[in-house]
Formats: sequence, C-alpha cells, structure tokens
Amino acid sequence: MVRSSSFKAGRLFLRKHRRWPHSPYKAKWHHIFNQQQAMQNLKQEATSLQNLQQNSKSSNLLSSLIHSFSVYNSEPTPQAFHFLIKTLTETTQLHYIPLVLDHLEKIENFETPEFILAHLIKFYGNANEIQKAIELFYRIPKFRCLPSVYSLNTLLSVLCRSSQGLERVPEILLRSRVMGIRLEDSSFRLLTAAICKIKKVGYAVEIFNCMINDGFDVDTKICSLLLSSVCEQADVSRVDVMGFLGQLRKLGFCPGMVDYSNVIRFLVRGGMGMDALDVLNQMKIDGIKPDVVCYTMVLKGVIANGFYSKADDLFDELLVFGLVPDVYTYNAYVDGLCKQENLHAGIKMIASMEELGCKPNLITYNLLLEALCKSGEISRARDLMKEMGKKGIGPSMQTYKVMIDGSTCSGKIIEACALLDEVLDKGLCAESLIFDEIICGLCQIGSISKALELLEKMALKNVAPGVRVWKVLLSSRSYINFAEDTFIGLVDKKQNYVHS
Repeated sequence: MVRSSSFKAGRLFLRKHRRWPHSPYKAKWHHIFNQQQAMQNLKQEATSLQNLQQNSKSSNLLSSLIHSFSVYNSEPTPQAFHFLIKTLTETTQLHYIPLVLDHLEKIENFETPEFILAHLIKFYGNANEIQKAIELFYRIPKFRCLPSVYSLNTLLSVLCRSSQGLERVPEILLRSRVMGIRLEDSSFRLLTAAICKIKKVGYAVEIFNCMINDGFDVDTKICSLLLSSVCEQADVSRVDVMGFLGQLRKLGFCPGMVDYSNVIRFLVRGGMGMDALDVLNQMKIDGIKPDVVCYTMVLKGVIANGFYSKADDLFDELLVFGLVPDVYTYNAYVDGLCKQENLHAGIKMIASMEELGCKPNLITYNLLLEALCKSGEISRARDLMKEMGKKGIGPSMQTYKVMIDGSTCSGKIIEACALLDEVLDKGLCAESLIFDEIICGLCQIGSISKALELLEKMALKNVAPGVRVWKVLLSSRSYINFAEDTFIGLVDKKQNYVHS
C-alpha cells in the first residue's frame, strides 16, 4: 500500500516539532463549550444563592461569576455580566451593582454592550434613582462603550416621567453633544410627548422649531401630537389652531384622518360649526374620505349654530358616500328635527332607525320626550315613554325630570306627583327643585295634605325644601298652624331617623 505524500509530510512535521500543529484545547468550539459550561454553572450558583438568601448572608454573585469562568479556563463574557446585572436587579441586591460596574470598568477588557448599561439606566429610573441613572449615562465611555442615541433615549424616557427629571433634560442634552451623541427624531418625539403631557405646549412647539432649524425632516407623529395638544388647550383660539395647521402644511405635513378629526372636534366644541364644515370640505379636497365620526361632529356643530339646511345636506351626503350612520349620528339629526319642532319627522326617524338595524337609545327618546313636553303634547310623550318600556329601555332620572317638568308646566300636577312617587319607589335621587315644583303645584290646587305628605318624604330622603315651599305653605292662614305642627313633627321624625 502506497502512502500519500500529504501523510508523509504530516509525519515529518510531527517528528521535527514533536507536537500537534493545532492544540485541541485552543480550538474555537472548545472555547465556546467552556463558556457555555461556565454560564450554566453561574446560573446554578445564582439559583442556589437565591434559595439560601433568607437563611444566610447574601453571597457575592460577582465572585461566583469569576470563579465559574476560571474553573473552565475561560474569560467572562458580556452575556454573563448581563445575566448578573439582571439577577441583581430582579432580586433587589442593589448594593452589589457598584461592585459589578467597577469590575466591568477596571478589570474586564471587552467592549461592554450598550444594551446592558441601558437596562441598568432604565432600572434606576423605575426605582426613582434619577441621579444614579444620570451618573451611569455619563460613565458609559469608561466601559469601552460608544454611547448612542439608544442610551440617551433610555435616559430621557426616565427623566420625562416627573417634573424633577424634566429639569435635568437641558443639562443632559448639552452633555450628550460633548459625548458625541446626535439627537434623532425619536429623541425629539420623546421630549415632545413628555412636554405635551404636562400641558406645556408652547415649549413643545419651540422644540419642534429647533428640530426643523437643525435640518431634521418633518416627523408626522410629532406634528400630529403637537396639533392634538394645541387643540386640547382651553385658552387657544380658532386663529391659533388654523394658523398652526397652516404652518405645518407649509413644512410638508399632510394631515390624516385623526388630525382633521381633532381640529373638527375643537371647532365644534367652541361653537364654530360652519368652520368645522369648511375643514370637512378641505378633507375631501385633500383626498381623504371623512368617516361617520367626522360627519357626526360637523352635524352637531351646524345644528347647534342653527344651520338646519346644511344638516340635511350633510346627512344626505354621508348616505351617498356609503357611510352607515350610527346611533350618535341619528341622535344629532333627531336633535336638529326637535329644534325645528318637526316632531312628526323625529318620531318617524325612530322607525327608520330600527328598519336600518340601528336601535334608538335612551338619549334618542329623551330628546323627543323633551321636545314633546315643551310643545305641550304630554299625552303623546306619555305614549312614547310607554313605548320605551316595551322595547326594554328603562327611563333614567333625566327622563323622569323631563316628564315631571312637562306635566307641571301643563298643570297636570297629579300626574307629576305620580311620576315622582315612581322615582322614589325605584330609589332614584330626585333634585330638590323637582319636589319644590310639585309641592307648590299641589298647594295651588288646594291639596295641602298631599303636599305635606310629599314634604315628609323629602325629609326622609335628606332633601331640603326651598324657601319657596315654606312661603307657599304658610301663605294660607287657615293652614298656618297645621303647617307649623307638621314641620315640627317632620324635624323630630328626621332626627329620630338619623339617630336610629
């Protein structure tokens, strides 16, 4: 058998050098295996120390790490220190963290991954150790780590949670420039959100302007957040909001559905329904199809301003666009019909809603009941209230208030009194004004005993009658003594009721 030349060369090399060309103990796979074994040993040590922590003095987990890797003739890895720091933070062994950081800085030679230090910065922030988080951020370069916007944003998110932390932000931003960290749009977004949260929108706008002046591109999320925050300000005017929106558009910002909705909501809330209609039309010009929420808000706005013909056009338009009105849309439209005293169309709308699969709610019925009572159609309102009950919609205190006010205004005091008894039987809380109106009405029709009976119920419910009630009760001389005796009896009964 002829041996190959390569085999002969290898044998000659071994005879000459008397050793293997590559030691198996220095192979890469063996090095990785040793690190894995050391890591496994460290995890076992951490588990055992955690179990024994209550019965003995807490041991130094850092020494366990060093020992585990030295046993396997291997250098500690960044992953091992990450595990160590996570274990210390999760088990609240915070007094060992400075020892670990000093060891990382002065003993180890590897480049510490930034995510390990960022994790610790976040932990300090959650523990309300703001100063320690800041000091660790400044110390990052000492760990042979190049700080980036990642660690900066982690620190900023910690600082922006409190007013005390926000005061340190300018100092951090100046120091970050010295450290060679360049702010990104994510940093500006974080700062903007924090400042808007504490209602300092003016400062947020200044930061946005600085961002633009520094050459950053217009960030859609920041623009949306600023526009929303401006719209939520109590003292802002229409000119301010629309001017700011125009400024953003000049910078290249294209408002979306949510942005237009915020502007429309602001205008409707401020009683500027026709301006809201203009914004809705601008949406369509920009190629954005308004949703049913936008139409509903504008519908409420134009109805509140009395432009009922515009409301009809809007309602027809949303149907043409294929949008399905919800109960809020129908309620806005029914409110417009009631304000126009078109009660027949309003009641007819209930049937139309049911046919289209949109069930009327309590607000729908309350709007119609109030309109019927104002027009003096109490019997029709009573029938509508019965229809509510048949459909499983129970009357609220607002419903009873509308019906009681309508009955007293129409001179139907007995019916109003029956409704009030129903309110008390159901345990609802009636206002003092409702009692006063009915008691005065009962006195006017000469039903003093019924009025005093209702007065007694007021005392038991801890509802104080108004001055007007006593004036009416004492205005008739023939009932003065009776009213005084009843009043004294009510006071005694109420005191006994309180002490029992």
